[in-house]
Amino acid sequence: MIDDPNRHSDENGERVVVRDRRRIDPETGAVRTPDGEAAASPSGAAPDEPAAADSADDPRVAELTAEVAERTSDLQRLSAEYANYRRRVDRDRETVLVNTRAQFVGELLTVLDDVERAGVHGDLTGPFKSVADKLVSVVQKLGLEPFGVEGEPFDPAVHEAVQHESADVTGPTVTVVSSVMRRGYRIGDRVLRPAMVGVVDRADDGTTTETPPTGIPVVDPDETPA
Repeated sequence: MIDDPNRHSDENGERVVVRDRRRIDPETGAVRTPDGEAAASPSGAAPDEPAAADSADDPRVAELTAEVAERTSDLQRLSAEYANYRRRVDRDRETVLVNTRAQFVGELLTVLDDVERAGVHGDLTGPFKSVADKLVSVVQKLGLEPFGVEGEPFDPAVHEAVQHESADVTGPTVTVVSSVMRRGYRIGDRVLRPAMVGVVDRADDGTTTETPPTGIPVVDPDETPA
């Protein structure tokens, strides 16, 4: 029996094991791989790969991922609801503002009629004209617009026809405003009062002749008397 040269016996007969931990084999010159490192990374696998696999299989990670997705969905829904709320509030605020303006200006329409008649008869002079100009300037700043002029196409949505004249024409005809008894007014798309007009049928030549509104003074805000 051949004895292992790395094993020695002490005086009491007990064997002493001596391990060779040299990294280079003295006989072959090859680099030795420690047993611990070889066991830690079998088949050349990276040390962090098992940890990554364990993390992917961890149910806690899947649960946290689902919670993050749920919270993100809730945040997106709340953001969309808040945006819709802001648009609704802005729309309601604008509606209230227009309604308030319409209610205030509506009370002044008869006064504007008197101002228009005074202008037609030449009585809009002196201090009265100064007051009238300021009044018209105020209602214009509030968005009031007059409509209803001779020659414009008749629109039953904004015109109230109280007189209809027939014309002796042949072929296609178009109904237009022939006279204006009372001016119409609107604020934006809201009609405060339809224009009271007389209409006439005439040959449709594809054109309309509109006469600019007269009677009611149109004031440039920059030229408003002090």
